[in-house]
Amino acid sequence: MGVIATVATVVLAISFMVFVTFFGRLPALRGTPISWLHKVIWVHFPNLLKSIDRRVTGGRISPACVRFGNYMMYDRHPSVLIFFLLLLSIGEILYLPTAWPQLTPLVKLTGTVSIILPYLFLYLAAFTDPGYITPANHPQEMSRYPYDFTLFHPGNECHTCHLLKPARSKHCSVCKRCIAKNDHHCIFINNCVGANNQHWFILLLLSTAVLTAYGGILGVYLMAKRMNFFFPYWALLPWNANKGEGMPLKDWLVIWSWGFQNQVGMGAVTLLAGLTSPLVWGLLGYHAWLVYCGTTTNESMKWSDWSYEMREGFAYKRKMHGQRQKDLKVEPAWTRWPAETEQVLVRTESGQCPAEDDQTLPGYGPWEAVWGLKDVENLYDIGFGDNLVDVLVPGYNFRDEPSGKRQRGGLRQRKKRRARRIYLA
Repeated sequence: MGVIATVATVVLAISFMVFVTFFGRLPALRGTPISWLHKVIWVHFPNLLKSIDRRVTGGRISPACVRFGNYMMYDRHPSVLIFFLLLLSIGEILYLPTAWPQLTPLVKLTGTVSIILPYLFLYLAAFTDPGYITPANHPQEMSRYPYDFTLFHPGNECHTCHLLKPARSKHCSVCKRCIAKNDHHCIFINNCVGANNQHWFILLLLSTAVLTAYGGILGVYLMAKRMNFFFPYWALLPWNANKGEGMPLKDWLVIWSWGFQNQVGMGAVTLLAGLTSPLVWGLLGYHAWLVYCGTTTNESMKWSDWSYEMREGFAYKRKMHGQRQKDLKVEPAWTRWPAETEQVLVRTESGQCPAEDDQTLPGYGPWEAVWGLKDVENLYDIGFGDNLVDVLVPGYNFRDEPSGKRQRGGLRQRKKRRARRIYLA
């Protein structure tokens, strides 16, 4: 049992570290132990090691470690992608020789599909252009989304690409390119997640989540079946053993240990799948929530910054003209999005309300103090169904819908899509 406990502990520790790394900076987890652990692991602990290195070696080791860390985290290379592929393929090589002869034809068919799909979606997510913005496609990308005058403003130029930034775009320091609707750079696919491959990335998460859950449940079932054959009094749940009379937990775990060692390849992969499956499902759930909110990981962070400004009393909003004149050089007309911005949100350094007649600020009418995300709208949230369509069909033109549906969509859009729920992401 000691080997199984050690493997389980290592897998759980790695999964927890990955969880803290991915989720520790989320706005919803600020002020929680997860956020604190993220700071300890990625800020305080490295600073402590640098301090020790300065005292012991005069700072000779830290620069090399920093360069290696920057290369692993901030340079584009396939190391983590290769590791992910090896994890999938080696796990299947260890698992299938024992499990395959015991499966029914239907389970073999569904299992084959669940094995193939992660490879397919990994290839599509990794090698699809995520939405690189180039001089050739820049006019098209500028008209993909309107500016919301909250997170994204017209006229801002990327200092690296020397192109005006389209709404919802972001320059990726790893890919060295501006990405349309940039969500984040994913080291597991060695690519950015953007407008053109977000759907493949979500399908990769879904297929991997199904594979790990399927493999874990099927492995437990097959091992339990074998253990029941050799130990008829044993049961999957200890209180059901001995025909419902139960059995001591120690004896129950000893039989589990025998089951793992008797089918060590399948047992190890079953344990790995069962322990990592919650992490994959958590990532899938997080990205499904982002789709529901009509936002991205990048935008969620921006909303978090706005929330801080609002709590401090530095944020103000007012209305935007519906039929205003636009400078088409910096804000071209968009042809596909069904909604226009109705608000302007600004920060003030002093906390004083901006002057109503300030011509340098867009919008019209009096300014209103904003104290929370519940008081502002998210232009990019047009309802979960349409948000999902925007992800799954990146080039879908909502304005080409039949007039009746477009009118119903307009009614939905007029129902204010508050940004409050985005902060929870």
